[in-house]
Amino acid sequence: MAYNIGKNGNVFQEDGSFQIQDLYVENHKIVATEAEVTDKTVIDAKGLKVLPGLVDVHSHGAFGHDFSDADPEGLKIILQYEKSHGVTSYCPTSMTLPAEELKEIFATIKTVGDFPEGATVRGINMEGPFLDPKKKGAHVEGYIRKPDAEFFRELNAYSGNMVKLVTLAPNVEGAMEFIDEVHNEVCISLGHTGADYETASEAMRRGAHHVTHLYNAMQPLAHRAPGLIGAASDDEQCMVEMICDGIHIHPSVIRGTFRMFGPERIVLISDSMMATGMENGTYQLGGQEVTMKDCKATLKDGTIAGSATNLYDCMRKVVFFGVPVEEAVFSATRNPAKSIGIYDEVGSLSVGKEADILLVTDDLELKKVL
Repeated sequence: MAYNIGKNGNVFQEDGSFQIQDLYVENHKIVATEAEVTDKTVIDAKGLKVLPGLVDVHSHGAFGHDFSDADPEGLKIILQYEKSHGVTSYCPTSMTLPAEELKEIFATIKTVGDFPEGATVRGINMEGPFLDPKKKGAHVEGYIRKPDAEFFRELNAYSGNMVKLVTLAPNVEGAMEFIDEVHNEVCISLGHTGADYETASEAMRRGAHHVTHLYNAMQPLAHRAPGLIGAASDDEQCMVEMICDGIHIHPSVIRGTFRMFGPERIVLISDSMMATGMENGTYQLGGQEVTMKDCKATLKDGTIAGSATNLYDCMRKVVFFGVPVEEAVFSATRNPAKSIGIYDEVGSLSVGKEADILLVTDDLELKKVL
């Protein structure tokens, strides 16, 4: 694919500003000059903002399908839904399930192949089974297991070495040894844990510099017991996921967290499940029944079970809650791309990167995905 985006587009820059400029695209790559473009078709972006495609590193599913279904065609439907809603890079996310099921699930990632109609799979987010049963959230306790580097490597091999993130409770037996062994192989994300500040800080010192859905499934931030949240704040290398659907975290806390962590370290995620994009009803997540009503998804006991909102809508909500537009965009593009090591390919509209381009209105209504 080759085209120009005309000079009328207000293009998001790597410094967070917007600038009227041309973008040139050849073979779905952003190139430096018009001379490099074979097809001189011009896409007029007059009156529109031009954003990088969004990067969702934590999503279980959407539109009636779940990655854990181990269904290649279902995964493609998820990817189509995501791209149509502005998410162009995607990490399907697993749940805590039996070992043989996980192997089958992870192997499906190799069946997608080249699929331009959907978001590009950038890796797998392995959320579980190395969790703290006391903070299991929507995961099934019976399938939780101790951290096991060899089991992680076995699953990673089934996926073709596509695992980019693995969630770990640092307070469970064997967690520190797991970090020591694999922190150079995968991004270790601390979460689903009752860990105190000291334990979480030790895990970060050993090489775990990411947090799974900050605030959810962990000890709260208290002035004498800051827990994982306080440890993450103190570790300047640590990036933190947030589900900003307006249900998981109060808007005041979202604003405060952007101030506490700054625009470089927050990674917006959807944590979406199969009810996303669907009508109110009953769905499945990790083998458990989930009821979704008005975008709130809960288990039978009332536990919030993932979200029913896509990442683009989460980004818009963050802006509605009072976070500056540039910080919201960074947290849904640059930051997640950096968190899994793909910022050299996606996450900004720079020469040499993938031409994952969104045309949006000033109030961030999505008009076109290129």
